[in-house]
Amino acid sequence: MPQRPATPLILAVATLLAGCAGPRWKAPGLPDGARATVAILETTDIHSNVLSYDYYKLRPDRSLGYERTATLIRRARERFANSFLFDDGDTIQGSVLADYQALAKPPACDRELAIYRAMDALGYDGGTIGNHEFNYGLAFLSQVTGTPMNVDGGTQRHCSGPHFPLVLANVDGAPIFKPWTIVSKTIAARAPDGSRIEVPLRVGLIGFAPPPIMLWDRQHLAGKVTVSGVVEAARKYLPQIRARHPDLVVALLHGGLDTAPYAAGMENGGWHLAAVPGIDVLLLGHSHTEFPGPHYAGMRDVDATRGFVRGVPAVMGGFFGKDLGLIRLALVRRHGRWTVDRDETRSEVRPICPQQDRCVPVDPEIAPLVEKVHRATIAYVDTPIGSTALRMSSYFADEGNMTALAPVNAAQADYVRRELPRLHPELAGVPVLSAAAAFRTGFGGPDDYTDVAPGPLTLRSAADLYFYPNTLVAVKVDGAGLKAWLEKSAQRFNRIDPAKSGEQPLIDVRHVGYNFDQIQGGIHYVIDVSRPVGQRITRLTYHGRPVTPDQSFIVATNNYRANGGGHFPGLDGRHIVLAAPDSTREILAQWLRRHRRLRATDLEPASWRFARLKTRGLVVFTGASGKLDVARAAGVDNVRQLQDHGDGTATWAIDLSR
Repeated sequence: MPQRPATPLILAVATLLAGCAGPRWKAPGLPDGARATVAILETTDIHSNVLSYDYYKLRPDRSLGYERTATLIRRARERFANSFLFDDGDTIQGSVLADYQALAKPPACDRELAIYRAMDALGYDGGTIGNHEFNYGLAFLSQVTGTPMNVDGGTQRHCSGPHFPLVLANVDGAPIFKPWTIVSKTIAARAPDGSRIEVPLRVGLIGFAPPPIMLWDRQHLAGKVTVSGVVEAARKYLPQIRARHPDLVVALLHGGLDTAPYAAGMENGGWHLAAVPGIDVLLLGHSHTEFPGPHYAGMRDVDATRGFVRGVPAVMGGFFGKDLGLIRLALVRRHGRWTVDRDETRSEVRPICPQQDRCVPVDPEIAPLVEKVHRATIAYVDTPIGSTALRMSSYFADEGNMTALAPVNAAQADYVRRELPRLHPELAGVPVLSAAAAFRTGFGGPDDYTDVAPGPLTLRSAADLYFYPNTLVAVKVDGAGLKAWLEKSAQRFNRIDPAKSGEQPLIDVRHVGYNFDQIQGGIHYVIDVSRPVGQRITRLTYHGRPVTPDQSFIVATNNYRANGGGHFPGLDGRHIVLAAPDSTREILAQWLRRHRRLRATDLEPASWRFARLKTRGLVVFTGASGKLDVARAAGVDNVRQLQDHGDGTATWAIDLSR
């Protein structure tokens, strides 16, 4: 394969982009033919899973946790004499520990956030900001990153933050973070004669967040910052970086890969960013998957085996501290500058658990750093709020069990019915519905399900039932919009051919569980999975009568969905009639407190079912193994387990004719 210069130096291209960058600076005294191998290490989407611990079940969980990723980092450094360590965002939010520090007891200005204390123990070289960093607002983000922000909602105090630079080029305020920086290390290289030499390596860093943050966190960001597309931001700042003569430029993109035509608001713009001249290495995230890996096999101009995107070495290191991304970057000195030897460069994702029963040990340095806040979090989530007589789980949420969603829908609808008339008396008579999705449907493994057993309820139960720190929002829709909402949700399922004799998977894995909204509030509907996308919702009724296209409804949902998250038709922030200052989780906890002893009669029955289909072959799905009793207790009597995979998961069959 041809050699790729570490940063393209064609003056005409640089001039086209910014009109100010000239040829790459040539370091004196370093001969052509010199070689070096540099390991680029990446963590991403840790989501504040510092320890290998499940706060919902109050037990260790060795399948995740930064304390095990730290072991992989130390092992990689033992293997590679030269390395840089970067984080790709979605770092400070996503676990109960994170919510405790953000919502229950924020750290003092002079105290560092738990996840950053753990990361500082490993010594990072830089990082960027993901979309979930904005979930708690700019004031919190400003404080815990140690970044004074001269914007509305930010803080200008100098507080304790991570001991490494954070860069963000496509979110502007004043700006809130530096768009780019340069970090330097002395590395070991080999001269052409094989002798060992030590030389400085200067690496330019530029970071990008997903542009849809302006929709997802509108309440925190609107009128305070502006967001640009990742390609536009790269073209703006890369000439400035090149003018400082780095040896390499590493782009930290909190986003994945999408080959659709480029748009400035694109969520996963990595494929397009890789084509911008001047980027030598691309670090990816946000998609909660691994690159290189089979998920990206066959994507145009992508090598999903060796880890290249349009000729640029790239990696995406999983999520929740389950993996470490690593690029073995081979450098060769040509024409007075470092270039990437693509033949010798390769990316990989190293899991903390190569097999289910074989995980790397924890790094013993991490747990003591966060022990105090860990114990406080356990005490916090054990705060009693009531009790329940029924089991609420998401094991079969895709198959019609709404026990984990019904309390969320009930709490959301109750809040809107009480609060909306004060703001909009003219809407007092409009029916109130509620939409909720099962956030935990096995994506993260066999324990990634909501499961609240009968007995005492605590704040941990509310956190299990409502995983994300969203706020409640209500939107006004008509009957046509309601049907379109449900049609979009029904894309969760593959189209089933009743005449096909072989197995057919029920779930379309391209459509994540948290976008399968299930709506309650007096409506009932049928999903016909034999029909094409957009034509699956049949017999949509409200209190037994067909819903008409012009009928008005208020739907309680969350800020992510109401502002465009998931790209649902008609949900773009323009139809919001109520935006609660309270988190949905707190609203749910208060509702559970008021009910004291939750019974099935307190909850609305499931609002939908599948259309009856007699299929020649089996319709199958993957779920947690050994949960048939859970299905039967919830009234899901048309499923059966076919094969236990031995790793906590199983193949199940569903009989759609029943």
